[in-house]
Amino acid sequence: MSRSYKIALIPGDGTGPEVVSEGVKVINKASERFGFKLEYNEFDFGGDRYIKTGEILPEGAIDELKKYDSIFLGAIGHPDVKPGILEKGILLRLRFELDQYINLRPVKLYPGVECPLKDKTPEDIDFVVVRENTEGLYAGAGGFLKKGTPDEVAVQESINTRKGVERCIRYAFEYCKKRKKELKLTLCGKTNVLTYAFDLWERTFYEVAKEYPEIKVDYAHVDAITMWFVKNPEWFDVIVTDNMFGDIITDIGAMIQGGMGIAAGGNINPEGVSMFEPIGGSAPKYTGQNIINPLAAICAGGMMLEHLGETEAGKKVEQAVMEVTGKHIKSLQAGKMGLSTSEAGDLVADLVSRI
Repeated sequence: MSRSYKIALIPGDGTGPEVVSEGVKVINKASERFGFKLEYNEFDFGGDRYIKTGEILPEGAIDELKKYDSIFLGAIGHPDVKPGILEKGILLRLRFELDQYINLRPVKLYPGVECPLKDKTPEDIDFVVVRENTEGLYAGAGGFLKKGTPDEVAVQESINTRKGVERCIRYAFEYCKKRKKELKLTLCGKTNVLTYAFDLWERTFYEVAKEYPEIKVDYAHVDAITMWFVKNPEWFDVIVTDNMFGDIITDIGAMIQGGMGIAAGGNINPEGVSMFEPIGGSAPKYTGQNIINPLAAICAGGMMLEHLGETEAGKKVEQAVMEVTGKHIKSLQAGKMGLSTSEAGDLVADLVSRI
């Protein structure tokens, strides 16, 4: 095999290790079929390590992860660890220090998946959100004055740089061009209220658009986007937006595509190490029961293969998942699939091998 990729596995907390195991099972089958090699190394970053050692990420962890071609993440979140500690100390730190400046979220309704929107079909829900991933309100700029007193003031600043905005917008244009669907890119913002930040976004958007005359461009306020996702999702092809608005609208996207059980995403550094994960949480109440739905993690594995350049293999993973949702499972909910976690993984892996 001439093509080989080093993958860092971070199974994480709760049901994370279970779904990562099934994802690895499936992408290994894809590697066998399409003639490339995957080499893995597992890292124990997560709640159990933190409880045992008090350490979130050990010294040198970031530099070590930079040696890999990609990261495959299960889930972060432990019921015995205060919310925010692991998320900031692992997820946000990895995104920021590995400069994973794009959060890529496909929103696609698969065959057989129940959609909460009346009369909407897979033909209506198939778009992608490109979210800026390292700036905005998540940059951590701000602080308190007179904290804990009646005069307390809390300030949280949205940091938007020309470099950060432009590289996100350029990625979105390139992605839209490569996607070859409707060749339409929508900027989601709030220019009527956030008149500084989104003045920068809007100016940059239309300046870069001049370099892509084949792509249709438009703009919509974030509140309008949330309405249209529900009423007319078929209007969208690719949407680009900032960190905060992207966080919100991608959760709406996950719901209209059938729920967190099928939603996958990537934290992308086009010039460095990217990280792929199922969007749902660690679901600790289902840990070890072999009933959690692994399809979102499997889809994340397929996205990872496409990002690594194994496009045919990645698309075959998605095709196999669509076969399973359309014909073989009863529900995406844990314990209601009609298959166990491992059986679902086995079925997708088998389909990857032969369809």
